[in-house]
Amino acid sequence: MENMNEDDGALFDTLSGVRRQLLDAIHTRIVGQDEVVEQMLISLFAGGHSLFIGVPGLAKTLLVQTLADSLGLRFGRVQFTPDLMPADITGTEVLEENRTSGRREMRFLKGPLFTNLLLADEINRAPAKTQAALLQAMQESAVTAGGVTHQLEAPFLVFATQNPIEQEGTYPLPEAQLDRFMFAIHVGYPSEDEEVAVVARTTQGNAVTVEPVLDQEQLIALQQLVRRLPTSEDVHRYAVRLARATRPGESSVEMVNQFVSWGAGPRASQYLSLGARVRAALHGHEVPTIDDVRAVAKGVLGHRVVCNFQADAAGVDSHAVVDAVLAEVSAP
Repeated sequence: MENMNEDDGALFDTLSGVRRQLLDAIHTRIVGQDEVVEQMLISLFAGGHSLFIGVPGLAKTLLVQTLADSLGLRFGRVQFTPDLMPADITGTEVLEENRTSGRREMRFLKGPLFTNLLLADEINRAPAKTQAALLQAMQESAVTAGGVTHQLEAPFLVFATQNPIEQEGTYPLPEAQLDRFMFAIHVGYPSEDEEVAVVARTTQGNAVTVEPVLDQEQLIALQQLVRRLPTSEDVHRYAVRLARATRPGESSVEMVNQFVSWGAGPRASQYLSLGARVRAALHGHEVPTIDDVRAVAKGVLGHRVVCNFQADAAGVDSHAVVDAVLAEVSAP
């Protein structure tokens, strides 16, 4: 704690305890999925958005709802459907008559986007026009309607769920929107023992109440703290090397040049460094290491790598490309 002032040091000391409390709260409803929960908490304290990808029935929605219950934040949920319109998310302007003056004027009615934690459920069920309604909010924490920009209250996080693209009635997310998600978190099937525990827990009819662990002010303070923590130049440089290695070019690894159309942009480098910093802090370490960068790399890079037709023909996906990059790119 030598590099921190007294207040930051005291706040840092609470972080690992808060992590344990959140894990305990989440696991009162969620069985297993430790890696998924870890990435979700990193995203939370980094102030980044996350996309949860998995087939139906894997408790993606329940996971986000449980996190919301454990935080003293305003929570909103939007069920994305093919007929959902952008104004159904952001809000709309209505014409109202002022009873006092008799004048008519436009008033903006805020949509469900005006919250702290938004669950965009099955986000790829809606067409691109509706998905794009989130772009400004996710990047700038603001919504523009009728030429007026409305700021969203901090913190603002979008946790979206998505079923696999090949399922019927889904639309691919635009690359510009994918890039705004810090993590793409893949939720897999539970083990046999975990599934037995799920069945036993969910068929008894006992409702589990989750008490808030953090309030809005405390969360903002911790989000600001992790950005003030020291980070070595080696961590920054390794994060940049990983992101650059996913882009086709003379210095890229062979698999990238063969199977990748577009690689990760600079936002990936930023999220690799920030994610490593948050991961280290959650585990009680003041300064992140190369291992912390590697631990968050798949979640940060996987959805930012666009494979080509050769990759499809060869059965190679973006995760295989990221694995090759991690294997071949050396630390500074």
